[in-house]
Amino acid sequence: MFDKHASRQLAAYLDGGLDSRATADVKTHVASCERCRGELEQTREGMAMVEALPLAPAPHHLWTAIESALDRPAAVERPAVFPWRFAAAAAALGIVAVAALWYVDRPRGESWEVVRLAGSPSIGSERIAETALIRGGQSIETDGSSRARIQIGEIGSVDVEPNTQVAIVVARSSEHRLALRSGEIAAKILAPPRLFFVETPSGTAVDLGCEYTLRCDRSGEGILRVQAGWVAFEFEGRESLVPAGATCRTRPGIGPGTPYFDDAPEPLIKALDAFDFHGAGPGPGAGGSVGRGGGAKALSVVLAESRTRDTLTLWHLLSRVDAGDRVRVYERMEALSPPPEGISRQPVLALDAESLRRWREELAWTW
Repeated sequence: MFDKHASRQLAAYLDGGLDSRATADVKTHVASCERCRGELEQTREGMAMVEALPLAPAPHHLWTAIESALDRPAAVERPAVFPWRFAAAAAALGIVAVAALWYVDRPRGESWEVVRLAGSPSIGSERIAETALIRGGQSIETDGSSRARIQIGEIGSVDVEPNTQVAIVVARSSEHRLALRSGEIAAKILAPPRLFFVETPSGTAVDLGCEYTLRCDRSGEGILRVQAGWVAFEFEGRESLVPAGATCRTRPGIGPGTPYFDDAPEPLIKALDAFDFHGAGPGPGAGGSVGRGGGAKALSVVLAESRTRDTLTLWHLLSRVDAGDRVRVYERMEALSPPPEGISRQPVLALDAESLRRWREELAWTW
């Protein structure tokens, strides 16, 4: 397998990226080669160093500098003479660099099976005949007549509907993460909470053991509909908890709106859309102040139209309205479903996390 040494295979060997035969060959070679054993340890240390490094985006000026360097004519290479200690240091850094390159460029976890359901879906530029394998960093695309199904490890499946682009971000047993660029998917997941994630431009759907559909366009405008279980829809500190039978819309720059049940009164749904996305505009962790724009009028309609089951919507609104309107929301909730014993008015109005959690758990029996 090797001319003399196994240097180029060591990083992949340590990361489990070789097939069984290549793994056995490297193991046998390293056992009898002192140099490769030393390089193996250095590579292991280098990979550990890279694993510990924090990730940070490259500054924009770096790319400008790289492009400028590429445009310049190549300089005449001159032989470099280093003292032995600098040469040794360069060699060690080289091994770390090789480990870093492998870490960045390595396949991101396991592969998942993709099944063609209709038409001619593709992984990158390759058409899927009947089945194929997909890994982290690859994307599936469907046209107007194509559909495909991704088997998400051992925890469920995702149907990729027509005119959809979805990327596999991470494919590991500890994390299953997709990115929906545009189009629609239908997910069926049976797993402990927070193992399966779908990113969109304006929010991330976090599985809490569920079945749902998620649609969005390239701008990030979209809609989540949950058929079973729960989904947490998150964006920059803003979270909407969406149970079975409920829907949550999302908008670019704002994130998920306030969830509502599909059988909610139509005036409530329309007023909620106005409050979330057409009122005074977004604020940190809120749907927009209700004291300006159309928010105050919209909130009044939501409160008037709410049923007991719509305390799902009202519970979310507690933390999304101005402090002055929080009393109105609280009183409407209290009239529909009083808080459990031990939960009083003032902690709720102060948005005490434990009080809100306990009331939500009590309310969930009516959801």
